[in-house]
Amino acid sequence: MSELRSKMIQDLELAGYADQTRRVYVHSIRDLAQFFMKPPAELVPDQLRLWVRHLQHTKVGSQRMRQHLAAMKFLYGKTLGRSQDVAFLSWPKDPQRLPVVLSAPQVRKLLDALKTTRMRVFFTTVYATGLRVGEACRLETRDVDAARGVIHVRNGKGRKQRLVPLGPRLLAILRAYWQLERPAAPWMFVSSTGHHLDVCVARKALHLATTAAGIDKRVTPHVLRHSFATHLLESGTDLRVIQVLLGHNSIRTTAGYARVSTGLIAKVRSPLDLLPKAKAG
Repeated sequence: MSELRSKMIQDLELAGYADQTRRVYVHSIRDLAQFFMKPPAELVPDQLRLWVRHLQHTKVGSQRMRQHLAAMKFLYGKTLGRSQDVAFLSWPKDPQRLPVVLSAPQVRKLLDALKTTRMRVFFTTVYATGLRVGEACRLETRDVDAARGVIHVRNGKGRKQRLVPLGPRLLAILRAYWQLERPAAPWMFVSSTGHHLDVCVARKALHLATTAAGIDKRVTPHVLRHSFATHLLESGTDLRVIQVLLGHNSIRTTAGYARVSTGLIAKVRSPLDLLPKAKAG
């Protein structure tokens, strides 16, 4: 198993998968091997089907299920060269739920409730730019291009790079933060060990701030990304511009925010308003 694990990790690295994705895939294959107490290379398609049924019966969430299936597809399709063994796999669909979005006053309350300067500036940056939490954790000081008014995202999903806006207000906040904290190079947000800020630490800080702010919603770092996109849309920013800022491959992904834009919905004139008024009496 250790040899196969090393080969899979190497293949994942060559394919450009992020560190977190590689860890998730390897853990998924470890769970598969432990379930049968056999090396994955010795498993046959009927056993793989049994594993999928087991995951379904244990009611694994749709996102986690996709991770298990993607790990299987990669191992058997790429590393072992046996793609026919997993040809039966189909991806589960998420139920169509509206993403959670905070109002501007709620965002203000949430940011004010963060206890430390580092976390307050970190999540201010997430909201101001729409960065994913992992992207913000790995932000380097060199990525902040004050002359051009942009932030260079070098560690995007799928190792894709993009630019996001650096407004005057965020630039002033980041400069004041750097003067105060002097984070250890190259990172903008540093952990207590000198590495970049840990995602789990950031999530915990946001959870505590949500409670302190009295916000009755499940707020995650991605909710601030949702709020960034929705607030831009409500202020009149073109959907395709938002697509580029978020790093979405498809406009269909970005279009989901149009379904939750309360401001845009409220501005729509009802056909009733266009009818001539009824005659009195």
